[in-house]
Amino acid sequence: MDVLAIDAGTTGVTALVVTEDGRIAARGYSEFPQHFPEPGWVEHEPEEIWQATLRACRTALDAAPDRPSAIGITNQRETAVLWDRKTLAAPRRAIVWQDRRTTAICDRLRDAGHEPRVSELTGLRLDPYFTGTKLAWLAEHDPSWAGVTGGDTVVGTVDSYLVARLTAGREHVTDPSNASRTLLYDLHTGGWSEELCGLLDVPVTSLPEVRRSSGEFGHTDPQAFLGLDLPIAGIAGDQQAALFGQACFDDGTSKCTYGTGSFILVNTGSTPVVSDAGLLTTVAWDIGDGLVYALEGAIFVTGAAVQWLRDGLGIISSAAETEAVARTVPDSGGVVFVPALTGLGAPHWDPDARGTITGITRGTTRAHLVRATLEAIAYEVRDVIDVMTRDAGIAIPELSVDGGASANDLLCQLQATELQVPVRRPEVAETTALGAAFLAGLATGVWSSQDELKATWRLDKRFAPAQRDDANYARWQEAIRRTVT
Repeated sequence: MDVLAIDAGTTGVTALVVTEDGRIAARGYSEFPQHFPEPGWVEHEPEEIWQATLRACRTALDAAPDRPSAIGITNQRETAVLWDRKTLAAPRRAIVWQDRRTTAICDRLRDAGHEPRVSELTGLRLDPYFTGTKLAWLAEHDPSWAGVTGGDTVVGTVDSYLVARLTAGREHVTDPSNASRTLLYDLHTGGWSEELCGLLDVPVTSLPEVRRSSGEFGHTDPQAFLGLDLPIAGIAGDQQAALFGQACFDDGTSKCTYGTGSFILVNTGSTPVVSDAGLLTTVAWDIGDGLVYALEGAIFVTGAAVQWLRDGLGIISSAAETEAVARTVPDSGGVVFVPALTGLGAPHWDPDARGTITGITRGTTRAHLVRATLEAIAYEVRDVIDVMTRDAGIAIPELSVDGGASANDLLCQLQATELQVPVRRPEVAETTALGAAFLAGLATGVWSSQDELKATWRLDKRFAPAQRDDANYARWQEAIRRTVT
């Protein structure tokens, strides 16, 4: 039996058909447009996400040898979507997780003394990153919010929207991993918080029902979805899905996904570990035996820094070129690049920070800047892992990596050296979609246990740490001090 995994990312939708032995039988991908109506604002048109989903799934299914038995969904998290309960039409564009328009709302709530209580209940911070402040902004500024308060319009994250479209509106659901990213979910009770919904002016009745991550979310409507009637049996936010797809089922196991940003998660088991150093406490998943938690460090710009080298500076022609260019020099020549192009995430959390390049001399070449960019990614992850091990009190024996930049051997080696632990890269780099497939397959009998899932994980390459030069990292820390406002 195969499983169809839908990975609705920030710039496009990937559909994979995953076999029982954890291999990819077929794939499809379709991009959708990004909208930037004002500086710092990022929006998506929900209908464009849906059409990209249909295109990607059609491509994958046409190439698949067998019809899948179930569907798993994973998605860009924190993005706020509104749609009509009956028509499923969106009254406005979605506000994307990268959007920074709610900075003033966060400041106002923080100045009023609400952040300690919000953090206590949610494990999160008052930051524009999260869904709740986006909804508060809509309540204050957008006429479409009248439909929410009137009961005709519902709100949710991208997973909820896709389930609504797949089921022709019959289901309004989400899972704990996505709910825990909204600033509206109580980590301790495992449900929506009336207190937080009141604080952010969000009607609880507009929110989706929270169901466990592996289980029944409804069936696709054949008229809505390519003529297919399939169970939707797994949902998780993209980073939690990647943790699951990396088979990080045990306490202390961890992964880093290198994408537009980088996201490091460590499994903390049944205990929500609270960080005093800027990390996030989040739900990893619920597969039927209670909530499993994770500690997370969210780095906003890593792969996006490589894109800036390509599109902004024009010094590389493709992301794949970075490894070869960086290897032409033995080090960065003292150049340090702090890629705070949209502020700094964990563990610094400074939305006003801006990118900084230090150490440039007459001898600096593009190769030095490219290598400094790869080093910055490794340093940012080290910053987060160092805090994680201190806050969680867990020694991380190795780091599993995935995402586009994990194909870069030099980056993986730099990462192992900075962390002084082995870095392991799987054969299947698309572990986000793989995790969604695993969750759906567990619920429908494709796989019987987590041990069986572990057996499908296959190693591509392991990177052992080399001798570390802490002088380079000291220069990085000094550059960070200059960058933070």
